[in-house]
Amino acid sequence: MGFAEYAEYDGLGLAALVEKGEVSPAELVEAAIERIERHNGVLNAVVHKAYGEARAAAKGALPDGPFKGVPFLIKDLGVAVAGWPRSHGSRFARDIVDTEDSGLAHRYRGSGAVFVGKTNTPEYGITGTTEGAHLGPCRNPWNPDHIAGGSSGGSASAVAAGMVPLAHASDGLGSIRIPAACCGLVGLKVTRDRNPNLPDGHEYAYGLVVDHVVSRTVRDSAAMLDVTGWPEPASPYPAPPRTGPYLEEVERSPGVLRIAWSAETPAGRPIDPEVEAALRNIAALLASLGHEVVEQGLGIDYRALYRAMRPVSGGNFAASMKRLIERVGHEPAPDELEPLTWAALKAGRKVTGEEVMWGLQEIRRLNRGTLALFETFDVYLTPVMGTPPPPIGHIDPVALSPREVNRRQGEAFPYTPPFNASGQPSLSLPLAWSASGLPIGMMFTGRYADEATLLRLAGQLEKEAPWKDRRPPMWN
Repeated sequence: MGFAEYAEYDGLGLAALVEKGEVSPAELVEAAIERIERHNGVLNAVVHKAYGEARAAAKGALPDGPFKGVPFLIKDLGVAVAGWPRSHGSRFARDIVDTEDSGLAHRYRGSGAVFVGKTNTPEYGITGTTEGAHLGPCRNPWNPDHIAGGSSGGSASAVAAGMVPLAHASDGLGSIRIPAACCGLVGLKVTRDRNPNLPDGHEYAYGLVVDHVVSRTVRDSAAMLDVTGWPEPASPYPAPPRTGPYLEEVERSPGVLRIAWSAETPAGRPIDPEVEAALRNIAALLASLGHEVVEQGLGIDYRALYRAMRPVSGGNFAASMKRLIERVGHEPAPDELEPLTWAALKAGRKVTGEEVMWGLQEIRRLNRGTLALFETFDVYLTPVMGTPPPPIGHIDPVALSPREVNRRQGEAFPYTPPFNASGQPSLSLPLAWSASGLPIGMMFTGRYADEATLLRLAGQLEKEAPWKDRRPPMWN
């Protein structure tokens, strides 16, 4: 199998070749390794290479899942893989090696995927750009001078460069959708608890964080969710059940949807003109497809929502660091955490139980208003980001003050956080490019637990405004 041929297929396409005997899992692993070695020196997307393990797994018995034999990467944050390091992108955790797979890793293996390594992430996944002191900056295949997004930037960069067709990602304030938008990929933030983090311990910030994948095609994202998106035994908060296989939804007509769209931002600042023009073009495309399209913002009290989220996120981070400190065996040294992380830890340690519970109560109250809006429309459309992907260094958490990092993040990433708070499914699609050739992602958010509608609409848009044949300049 030729090197270029490997990258032309999505994950399901590669698995079909394996099933027909036209290629072996071992050949796919070699193609992935060749691709990683060709591009990773520039991109810094893969930070742990498990080639020997991948070769052995590919030659062994693999589960008969939808991705049998397909190379796959795991983000270096959250999900544990037996025998692999899990640094969380931090010098402080650089010596941690996990002794067993996490529950979600078991499910990914059950898909038939072959793990080949781990991907770059910023320290503890805090920023929307993957630039850190420990792992270094991850770069965008469309232009290596620009960010790949974060915190799943390594996964997005690897998939966009054709190293693997899909990779694990996670999303706390936009960390699937932002890198998908930066790198021209499909990025679905699933419903809260749709992919449970299983009996590995503490919850991800009471549902603010979810895991899934970034992929080049809608069907790959849907098929992996069919494998992973079912409740664990005794799950305390299972997501409402699906009505059928997600993969089948991709081929179904969405019917006539009522779609609201808006460029409004929490701060009221205008967004980049290219991004707004792309948004208007997609709204017009949706109308031409027969959908009922209306310009209407959420009108929610963003200040109140973020004020409520702050103590919850801060307290959760301090608690998670407490667990990590117990595992490492000592408090972080001054040079073992970046300035933004130190600021977050110090602030989180000051949060009281009263403030955390108040925040949770307020989030629940405010979410009622957000969720009620979706009784008046089916899907809400915005850009994923307020700007095209910024240059490397523009949101550097190492070189800039924490205040300046957060200010610049507010400008670049204004749209994604509310739907982590509400737990709704929210999907980034690569539907536009800037004049300089950088991807511009559009975000579609659905009713709680209604991934099906988003996947139907995404399947329609993938046909009407296809992105499959668009390739970054460093593809070959």
